[in-house]
Amino acid sequence: MPFIQFVREILLPSLLAAAGLFASGAAHAQLTNEVPFITSPDNVTLEMLSMAGVKRGDHVIDLGSGDGRVIILAAKRFEATGLGVEIDPALVEKSKASARAAGVADKVEFLVQDLFKTDLAPATVVTLYLLPEFNLQLRPSILALKPGTRIVSHDWDMGDWAPDRSTVLQVPDKLVGREKSSKVYLWTVPARVDGLWCATGLLRGASMQLTQKYQNFGGTLAWRDRTRELAGTINGTEMRTPAGRHGELVLQVSGDVLTIASAQGNLALAQGEIFKRAPGTACG
Repeated sequence: MPFIQFVREILLPSLLAAAGLFASGAAHAQLTNEVPFITSPDNVTLEMLSMAGVKRGDHVIDLGSGDGRVIILAAKRFEATGLGVEIDPALVEKSKASARAAGVADKVEFLVQDLFKTDLAPATVVTLYLLPEFNLQLRPSILALKPGTRIVSHDWDMGDWAPDRSTVLQVPDKLVGREKSSKVYLWTVPARVDGLWCATGLLRGASMQLTQKYQNFGGTLAWRDRTRELAGTINGTEMRTPAGRHGELVLQVSGDVLTIASAQGNLALAQGEIFKRAPGTACG
């Protein structure tokens, strides 16, 4: 998946400035117009879509779609629909022609568009091959997407938002960088769970005070005169604590409702218990 926009607008100007090559606007324009776009190798493209678990029913949005190969492969091999966003009109036309040749033109769309103005809400999967600063600029919008949305990036991470999975692929003919390998990162957008939650059924009077940093959560479950420290991970809408002294606890999040899906130990009888997000600072 090419990132020509970022090479032209960010990376190349920085390199030219450092080399003292901004003698004139005309020279700058000539150099940037000659910069080739860089694609994700086929094995990397396949790994990105496979790692995200793309399947029929998914809608993939590729930011910086270049020649359209990610979206076309998602439609042809994985039976998904897709949208490719690219600033180069020639590449968009090439992508449309390739989609027609592959027989998937009815499943995909390619637009000449600023990626920062793209509505990501319809996506179940977002694919990226952008420079690190652009990933970080997109991160707030990505974290606001529907929980469970999968994000896959070629080579660049999301800063202190650690990936759920990552892998390294050998790419002998890679054109960028010294290493002849590519990294692929996967994140799943976590539900937002920080705050106070109040039990409504068997455990009425119980509360959970939760904190969250990306897909990791911690907090305290309090009921009557007992407390239990909580710590675990969030995978989309599922929260899970590791099996330990109190046994594993699995909770399911649906908006402002949190349900105990399974529990061990003292909470075993509380399976199915519902907690609701408190509107204030205390449970009524």
